[in-house]
Amino acid sequence: QVQLVESGGGLVQAGGSLRLSCTASGIIFSINVMGWYRQAPGKQRELVARITTSGRTNYADSVKGRVTISRDNAKNTVFLQMNSLKPEDTAVYYCNVITSLRDYWGEGTQVTVSS
Repeated sequence: QVQLVESGGGLVQAGGSLRLSCTASGIIFSINVMGWYRQAPGKQRELVARITTSGRTNYADSVKGRVTISRDNAKNTVFLQMNSLKPEDTAVYYCNVITSLRDYWGEGTQVTVSS
């Protein structure tokens, strides 16, 4: 079955860094886009960043310049390097994979930034 295994979340002080990773397994269709979304308490889930197979990227305005998304196509893995973290970055971060048939979601990893 399809699995998206996320790792790298945790507690960090403001100004610190975290690197999230997500590895997809069991997907038999072509993966087109891999990305990260986040959801803070009481707020809607929002896009953080996404990357296509060819390496084209999109970032939310709130994270531009602080976050870098990358992927290893051979390993179906996407990374999110987050620097200069702010308390407002606190949220559950979800991995998202879009294939030629449908999209999949990870279970989420908590990122907490203390002030």
